[in-house]
Amino acid sequence: MQRSGYGQSPPLHHPVPQHVSTVPQLRSPPPPTSQPHSGYDGSPYQQQGRAPSGNMFGQYGNFINDPAAQLASQFGQTAFKQGQEYLEQNVNRFVSVSALKHYFNVTNSYVINKLYLVLFPWRHKPWSRKQTVGPGGQEGWYLPPRDDINSPDMYIPVMSLVTYIFLQTLIAGLRGKFQPELFGYIATTALVVVIVEILGLKLGCYLLSISNESQLLDLVAYSGYKFVGVIVTISIAEIVNGGKGTGGVIGWTVFGYTFFANALFLMRSLKYVLLPENNNNAQGPMQTMPTEGRAKRSQRLQFLFFYAYIVQLFFMWILSRP
Repeated sequence: MQRSGYGQSPPLHHPVPQHVSTVPQLRSPPPPTSQPHSGYDGSPYQQQGRAPSGNMFGQYGNFINDPAAQLASQFGQTAFKQGQEYLEQNVNRFVSVSALKHYFNVTNSYVINKLYLVLFPWRHKPWSRKQTVGPGGQEGWYLPPRDDINSPDMYIPVMSLVTYIFLQTLIAGLRGKFQPELFGYIATTALVVVIVEILGLKLGCYLLSISNESQLLDLVAYSGYKFVGVIVTISIAEIVNGGKGTGGVIGWTVFGYTFFANALFLMRSLKYVLLPENNNNAQGPMQTMPTEGRAKRSQRLQFLFFYAYIVQLFFMWILSRP
C-alpha cells in the first residue's frame, strides 16, 4: 500500500526584505599626481610640508636680517650696558665692587682649611696676615684669601648664613611645625644679629680711634664665622638629643666648645685690626690715628675681649635656640 505525495517536500520560500538599505560604496583615493621634487622621495605629504624657499624657518627665517630686529637688539644691548654701569656707580658709593671681589677669591682647599681653623684654632700659628711687596719695597695690600689662610673672606659667612636658615626650617619641618613664614623670621633674626654686631664694632672702633680702609668688610666677614659653630651645635644636638633641641648635657657641651673656639679665633684674628703692632706706620692699608699709648692699647684689649666673649656668647645663644 503506497501513500501518495509522501516523498515530495513542500516548496521553500525565502524571506523578502521589507526595507531596502543603501550601503555606501568605499572607493580608494585617486593616485597622487606627479610633481617635480628634489632631494626627498616622491611622497606628496613631504612636499606639501616643505617651505617653498631654501630657508629652514620659512617666512620667519628673515627675522634676524630684518633691520627693525637688528635695531631692537642694539637698543637692548645699549640699555643693558647703561643699566649695569648705573648699578655699579651706585653700589660703589657704599661698597667697592673690586674690594668685595677680593673677599670671594677663594678655593676649595682654602674653604676646608678655614673651616678647620674656625673649629680648631687652638694650635694654629702664625695669625698675622700676609702682604704683597710693592715695587719700591713698601708693604702693599693684603693677599686674597686663596693665598692666605688668615685672610677673612665672605664666602664662608654667606654660605653659613644660608645654611643656617635652611637648617632651622628643616628642623622645624621634622617637628611638624614648618610654616612658610619661618624663612623670613629666621633670616630677619640672623641679619639683625649681624647688623647690630657690626654697628657695635664700628662704634667701638670710632671711640677707640681705630681707622682702616677695609675695616667694614673685615668686620662683616669676621662677624659671620659664628654661624659655623652655631650650625655644628644645632646639628649635633639635634641628632644626639633625638629632636629635643640644643638642651641637655650634650647640647650645652657642644655649644660651649664652639663658643670658646669662635672666641679664640676672633681674639687672634681681630688682634691685627683692633691692636695693630706698627702704630706709627702710615703705609699700607692699615692706619691708626696718632693718639696711641699704653692706656689706649689697654682699652682696645678690653673692647676686643668683651666682643669676642660676652657679645659672641649672647648672639650665639640667640641663634642656637630652636
